[in-house]
Amino acid sequence: MATRRRATLLLSALLVPLGVITLIAMVLLWPSGDRTSLSVANPYATAEGVSFDRGTVLAVREGDCPSSRPTVDAGGTAQICTIADTQPALGGDLVPVEVTPELARTDAVEAGDEIRYLNLANVLQGGAAPYVFVDFVRSVPIVALAVGYAVVVVAVARWRGLRAMIGLVGALVILAQFVLPGLVEGKPPLLLGLVGSVVIMYGVLYFAHGVSARTSTALLGTVFGLGVTAALAAWTTDAAHLTGMGDENAYTLVNASDELSISSIILCGLIISGLGVLNDVTITQSSSVWELHELAPNTSGRRLFASAMRIGRDHIASTVYTIAFAYAGAALPVLILVSLYDRALLDTLTSGELAEEVARTLVGSIGLVLAIPLTTAIAVLVVKAVGPRTAGGGSGDGPAGSGTTPAVLAAGAGTLPPGGRLVGLGERSARRAAEQDA
Repeated sequence: MATRRRATLLLSALLVPLGVITLIAMVLLWPSGDRTSLSVANPYATAEGVSFDRGTVLAVREGDCPSSRPTVDAGGTAQICTIADTQPALGGDLVPVEVTPELARTDAVEAGDEIRYLNLANVLQGGAAPYVFVDFVRSVPIVALAVGYAVVVVAVARWRGLRAMIGLVGALVILAQFVLPGLVEGKPPLLLGLVGSVVIMYGVLYFAHGVSARTSTALLGTVFGLGVTAALAAWTTDAAHLTGMGDENAYTLVNASDELSISSIILCGLIISGLGVLNDVTITQSSSVWELHELAPNTSGRRLFASAMRIGRDHIASTVYTIAFAYAGAALPVLILVSLYDRALLDTLTSGELAEEVARTLVGSIGLVLAIPLTTAIAVLVVKAVGPRTAGGGSGDGPAGSGTTPAVLAAGAGTLPPGGRLVGLGERSARRAAEQDA
């Protein structure tokens, strides 16, 4: 405990000033909340007499489209479409809700589904379809999934899992109240993303993992990774001309405000997108160094770093393709569509549709990979600087700094032999027993 206290004081000398500077920057960048310059049409806004209603589908059938009634009245032939006979949630007679052709081809609407539909009955007299399908009501399955997730996390991770979920809620609040409004008001995206990310990491790491030297070490590595990611994101956004114009939502935002820049949104998104994975690898790497040190406190710093980096390399190998697969899964419809085009692979990967995802994967991966050795080095420096001293006056590196380790440690501990592999007393006892049997 004394060692941990000294390590905490040493790290506080770096993290406290950084935290103060971050909070000052956050206050200076805090958005005013004025959105008068922003004009976005609400797709769910309705005219007078029109409403979005909810109801339960009782039956799905094929029939004459209500929207083709004007054609029938003019002597034409009615089109056939899918109709969901729906019981309104507020009561009343069944209403024939016309399902869009795209959705009808998937057979997604079934009896028992709760849906939202556009009610035009009060404004249409013998014209188009008075009831049109809008969306499903997903409240029950989503809430059930969220509750199941919370139960599983708390059951396995106990109080730490609960703190992590509360920290996640706090991170979402920072995004909603600071980052997003700041982007709308035209704040500097690089500073906005970096300051917001650092504040989130301070809160999430300390709240979920507690205030300790391990957490502080991981936080330093995370901040370094964020700095690398931010620098790469700024360069990539400009050099690769990531304009975001391949997305229809980008066109909506561009037309909504003169102060809103899609490139700024992409830059900020590149910084924030790697937060979760970066936090994961740094806290794991920091914990690995501290556990190895506690099991073999007299191991040299160089050997301790090499042992921890073997763990880090495995983590790098697994996490890099984790990021790639996560982005590929999110962009699967775009990947399928682009794969159908008759284009060269390089042209496809650098096209406007995929360039942002490719850049996001590469930028996040570089920041992640570089954060691991730095976090490991910081952790080793801290544990060796505050760790127990040997009688010879070294820093736990053995006699005369030779890097040798004692043959016997405290009960339950182990040594790091020249090969760098941790050998516990249980394994040595089993080896001696096998030799006696032979």
